[in-house]
Amino acid sequence: MVTIDNRGIGRTSKPAGPYSAEQLADDAHAVVENLGLGSYHLMGVSMGGMIAQSYALSYGAELRSLTLACTYAAPGPFCSRMFAMWADTASVMGVPQVMRDVTLWAFTLDFFRERGDELAEFETAMRYMDQPVPAYLAQLAVIQNFDESARLGELAKIPTLVLAGEEDILIPTRLSRELAELIPGATFRTTPGGHGCIWEHPDDFNSEFVGFLLENGNHE
Repeated sequence: MVTIDNRGIGRTSKPAGPYSAEQLADDAHAVVENLGLGSYHLMGVSMGGMIAQSYALSYGAELRSLTLACTYAAPGPFCSRMFAMWADTASVMGVPQVMRDVTLWAFTLDFFRERGDELAEFETAMRYMDQPVPAYLAQLAVIQNFDESARLGELAKIPTLVLAGEEDILIPTRLSRELAELIPGATFRTTPGGHGCIWEHPDDFNSEFVGFLLENGNHE
């Protein structure tokens, strides 16, 4: 398995933005080429799911399967307003304050009630996040401006799973379902949890993901 930090976050450089999903997809493909990978599976979560869509549209011939989790084809009016609020908040109060808000949207009521130690750990990580505001805003532009809805029919030949948290309120589950409907032949499934289902219910998430690969004969 290969994971990378997108430009603007983690240990990667933070050039001036705004960034686009296409740009970050090209960055990811440069890593793939450098590693000499041939045929492979691609999975992206949230913004990663948007980058994965752009990646598949540009480099789909290399993909054995595509999994898009907790993501959309376009933000629409609800998410667009949320992201505009995050941009305003970050500019005045900094990125950690935005991350406090994201935490409230990411997890379910049961997580807040029953898993306080994990919640505290997550909140601490967000509190000390050191991403500069310009880099955050450059990345935020990716999800604000993303819209591949007109081109998703081109992915018909790639086995595709769209996976959503049953209680996702950050990127509402309905938007993920609508994404699946735009990709001919795509499989849509849900898993327990909200937008952070990959953390909140990793076993269920992985079961759906790996199960999809096995169903499509992609177990190598």
